[in-house]
Amino acid sequence: MTYPDVVQLAVPFFIAAIVAELAWIVIKGRGGRYETRDALTSLVMGAGNVASGILLGFVAYAFFMWLWALTPLDLGNSLWVIALCFVLDDLRYYWVHRFGHRIRWVWASHVNHHSSQHYNLTTALRQTWTGTFTFMMIVRTPLILLGFHPAMVLFVGGLNLIYQFWIHTEAISRLPRWFEAVMNTPSHHRVHHGRNARYLDANYAGVFIIWDKLFGTFVPEQDSDKPDYGLVQNLGTFNPLRVAFHEWIGIWRDVTQPGLTAGQRLKYAFAAPGYSHDGSRDTSRTIKTKHLARRPDDTGTPGFS
Repeated sequence: MTYPDVVQLAVPFFIAAIVAELAWIVIKGRGGRYETRDALTSLVMGAGNVASGILLGFVAYAFFMWLWALTPLDLGNSLWVIALCFVLDDLRYYWVHRFGHRIRWVWASHVNHHSSQHYNLTTALRQTWTGTFTFMMIVRTPLILLGFHPAMVLFVGGLNLIYQFWIHTEAISRLPRWFEAVMNTPSHHRVHHGRNARYLDANYAGVFIIWDKLFGTFVPEQDSDKPDYGLVQNLGTFNPLRVAFHEWIGIWRDVTQPGLTAGQRLKYAFAAPGYSHDGSRDTSRTIKTKHLARRPDDTGTPGFS
C-alpha cells in the first residue's frame, strides 16, 4: 500500500502562495508584514524539519509497522476509510497540539513554531527539528490498531499539514460564518498564535475547529483585542539553533539545579510551561489570573470564562 508524499508535492504551492501573499501586502499596504531575517529563519527551520524527518523518520515508521503487525484489523483503503482516518487523525492532532502547550517536554519541540513575532505564510514553515524526541508518535497507536494502515495515517497527516499552511496569514480576515463554525481558519489560528492573556491555550485545532468547541478551548478573535504574536517572553534572536533548542536547554538547566526534590525535577520537565518550584514564573493560568486582577471587567469574556 503506497500513498504519495503530498507535502513534497505541495512545495510549489507553498512557494507560490508566499510570493502571492507578499505581493498582496506590498500592493495593498495591509494584511500582515514580512521581516527578512524572520522569514529566513522560518525557511531554515522548515528545511531543518525536512532534514530531521529524513534522518529520524524511520523511528516512527518502524514503530507504526510494529503496531500494524500486532493488529488483526485491516480496514482497507477505500475512500470512506481514508476520509474517516483523516477526521480521526485530526482529533489526534488536536490532542497532540494541546499536549504541546500543556506539557513542557512537548512544548520544547513545539515552541519554535510560536517564536516568530510576525504572522504570515512563512510562519507555517517554522517547524520542529525534535518532534521524534517528544514520543508523541504513540498518540497514533489507536488509529493503527483499529486497522488504518500506517502509510494511510501518514498520508492524511500530510494533508492535515497542508491544510494548516494557508491559515497562517493576516491577509484573510474572516470567512463565511458556516465555514468559520466548522473549520479552522486564519481568524481562529491567529488567536492560537497570540500571546495576549486572552488567547493563551486556545484553538488547538488542525482542520476542524469543532474539537475546540467540543473540549472547551475555543476562543473567537476579538476585534478589540488584536493578537500580539510570539512567545510570552520573546527570544530576541533569529539564530535557528537557538530557536530549535532553547527550551530543551532550559529544561536541562532547571532539572539539574541543586536543592530540588525528585518531584520538582519531574515537574520542570513535564508540568505546564512556566512552572517553577518557587512560584517565580507564570504559567498561562497565572497570567490570565493576573490579567483579571488588573482588568476585572474582562471576567467572563472570551478567553476568561
